[in-house]
Amino acid sequence: MLWKVRATWPDRPGTLAGLAQRAGEAGVNILGIQVFPAIEEVTDEFVLRAPPGWAEGEVQALFEAAGGSDVVAQPCTEAALTDQPARYVQAARQVLEQPMSFPEVVAQLFDAEADPDPASDVVHDVMELTVADVAVQVHRRAPFTATEHARGEAMAALVNDVLRRSRETAAIAPHSTGRRLGSGATPEFVATADAVTAYIDGVPVGSAQIGPVGRNEDGDRVRPVDLRVDAAFQRRGIGTRLLTDSARLASSLGADEIVLTTRADNQAVLPMVMAAGLRGRIRMAVDVLTVRVPVRDLKPLPR
Repeated sequence: MLWKVRATWPDRPGTLAGLAQRAGEAGVNILGIQVFPAIEEVTDEFVLRAPPGWAEGEVQALFEAAGGSDVVAQPCTEAALTDQPARYVQAARQVLEQPMSFPEVVAQLFDAEADPDPASDVVHDVMELTVADVAVQVHRRAPFTATEHARGEAMAALVNDVLRRSRETAAIAPHSTGRRLGSGATPEFVATADAVTAYIDGVPVGSAQIGPVGRNEDGDRVRPVDLRVDAAFQRRGIGTRLLTDSARLASSLGADEIVLTTRADNQAVLPMVMAAGLRGRIRMAVDVLTVRVPVRDLKPLPR
């Protein structure tokens, strides 16, 4: 069985030799290693094959007996043996081809896990990266090293550069209340007590429905927003306008924050939040993408 193991060691000669000796005596074969150096200590990531029947406890005990600390072990496949520079090049290519895939790509790149269960006592580390004004968070059990933070920031800078240079790739168009669509019609946006609806020639083509107020872990008033645009009218600025107006409407209703929930592979969310000029926080959990946008300082939407 293959395992991926992270451990931190004091930076002194002979440390890995001691681990190699203990591993050999236990019948553990070390297949790969990645080094994350620091000033007084070093974090190593190993891929190893353990004897049949070994569980996480046996693997962790082996590394701790060799002097390792902060040991995190988890089963893996042969994909973990992929050359690390090659993984980063592949990730960069994915981002260049589709910048909006950044949250998914960076999570895979750093072997990030889903959001931790609030009821779980397992501690997760968090890496937060900013793309434009959108904060993307990834979580995992193993602490992120300074090297990985630097690599993550470099990937985020790459996305920012691509979005800035390629308006077509970013799929972001300037916001305009009088923007005409392919049919020549101008969309009309109508706000009611708890919703904003987009109409074209009197026919609704999109809406943003604001749900009942709730509270987050900080006690802030939160309103969920269900935003939908008909497929035939997507990528025309309607979703961006609906998001902006629903955020302002929620503010007028006393909300501190709005929350949008969608599929993790929904590539329209990131450009929509950016185009709206809103500061958001994006979080992935399994196959769900959650966007939180503070609205307390927005100008209320007149109705």
